[in-house]
This record gives sequence, C-alpha cells and structure tokens, in this order.
Amino acid sequence: MTLDLEQTYLLLSPDGSATPVPGGEAFWSQPEAMLDRLASDWLVSELSCSADWATWEMHPAGDEIVYLLSGEATLLLQHGDGVQAVRLAGRAAMRVPRGVWHTANVPQAARMLHITRGAGTQQRPR
Repeated sequence: MTLDLEQTYLLLSPDGSATPVPGGEAFWSQPEAMLDRLASDWLVSELSCSADWATWEMHPAGDEIVYLLSGEATLLLQHGDGVQAVRLAGRAAMRVPRGVWHTANVPQAARMLHITRGAGTQQRPR
C-alpha cells in the first residue's frame, strides 16, 4: 500500500506499529480529547506550503525533524537570546529541539516532511 503523507499521516506508536490516519484538516479538526489520546505517538506528516506560516509552534514532548523535500524555506527558531534563521533549500533536514518555538518563511513553494511527538504541542499567532 502506498501513502500520500499529505492526505494520510502515520502514527508511530511505542509498540512499534505504524498506523495510517486521515491527514490534513481531517486530522487537525478532531476533538482535542482525541488528539490528546494520540499524543504519545510520533506523527509523520507532509506539508506543502507556498506562503509563510501564520503561527509559531512548540513541541514540549520531543524534538521535531523537518526534512525539506523540495522548494525553499527558512525556519525561524526562537531562543532566549533571539531568533535563529536556518535556510533549507533543495533537499535538507534539520532538528528543531523540543521546547523551541519555531515558524517558517517560505520564499518559494515548499514540501516538507515532519516527524514529531504531538504531546502538548502549542501554537500562537505569528
């Protein structure tokens, strides 16, 4: 079975299983209680974007791996001493440490693969 990770996310569970779940808005519009039940799993998803992200996000329960599949993006990581800009172009990956607020500028349409643990994820307006 093949998967389009924009339409079907994968949940990687502590028991080693990988469970496909509806992705995109179908995933994120679930009731908060349902999302909380999935919080101990690692979420694998793909995001296509052609504009800067509208929010900052932070994952307190685990690092996030961001792998740029195509296009260009600059990840902005907010540290205590300021904001670090990390440019990703072509095919590149980086680790966003747990607890670090981050967002992205997207000067050229981009596709990114994300692997993160969802427990306690927070968002705030940019």
